[in-house]
Amino acid sequence: MANDDIRALSEELAADPASLAFVPLGEALRRRGDLEVALRVAMRGVERHPMRPDAHDLVARVSADRGDLDRAIAEWETVLQLAPTHGGARKGLGFICFQLGRLDEAAAHLGAALANDPEDGSLAAALQTVKGALDRHAEAERATVAVRRVPAEAETAAPARPEGRTAERPAPEPHATRPTIGLPVDLQRPEADAGALFDDLLEGQRSAAMLLDADGLVLAGRYVAVDGRDLAADIGAQLSGVSDEAARAMRHLGLGGWRQIVFETEAASVAMAPALDGVLLVAAARPIPLGFVRRVLERAAHRAAAWMEGTR
Repeated sequence: MANDDIRALSEELAADPASLAFVPLGEALRRRGDLEVALRVAMRGVERHPMRPDAHDLVARVSADRGDLDRAIAEWETVLQLAPTHGGARKGLGFICFQLGRLDEAAAHLGAALANDPEDGSLAAALQTVKGALDRHAEAERATVAVRRVPAEAETAAPARPEGRTAERPAPEPHATRPTIGLPVDLQRPEADAGALFDDLLEGQRSAAMLLDADGLVLAGRYVAVDGRDLAADIGAQLSGVSDEAARAMRHLGLGGWRQIVFETEAASVAMAPALDGVLLVAAARPIPLGFVRRVLERAAHRAAAWMEGTR
């Protein structure tokens, strides 16, 4: 939303504090990154309109972007009390529960949201990611039980070893390393989970790729920092609405639809492209050629399109 539109909504709300203009105004401020102002607008709106689901939804969305997950959860739960089929609340709670490791709850919320909107490919992709995590968790639990059982069985079945001899330990299997801007990675076959969707395209370089939906929620890929933290969710929140802003700028300039944005910072080279209703992002450390970033972006776009089609 352009600054003139935000100014017009602000003036409308100032003239009539009971106006519902606070909803589009707060959302526009959120997308622009003015989270503190957006939160104030949203909270005032809730005070005047406590029974409106969209008012509580706005507070939840802003709170989630600010990292205040407790408030976001409370507000989205209030939304569901007022409107049990509210897809945005289900989706938001699904993503937060996934971040917190509450996988069963995440699957339930995303499943309910998808049931209300079966054509939403981003919901289908998110639900697939959660189910994959649940499957891996179940496999890990089974493996743990098996490991506990083996020593007792081996105690009675294993032949005695000659005195002075020790058992040979098998060499540990190599572990795949996550892509990272800060550290090199060991190229491995991509894992089955959505987080590793683009791993094999990065060719072991210090780079990262991720797919975001229109709200900046991470559907696939990851962005791991030098200290090992996955920053994908934080970056996604900051990029919320960037595709809409790019499209609006292109229309204003009469240049048609946008296809790609490439820029360089002190730390990385970054390329972005529209992907369905969201954004595909590839970043690489500055020493890596910009041509590599563009090539990975093109390949990742094809991979993302095929993956999203497979989740429908």
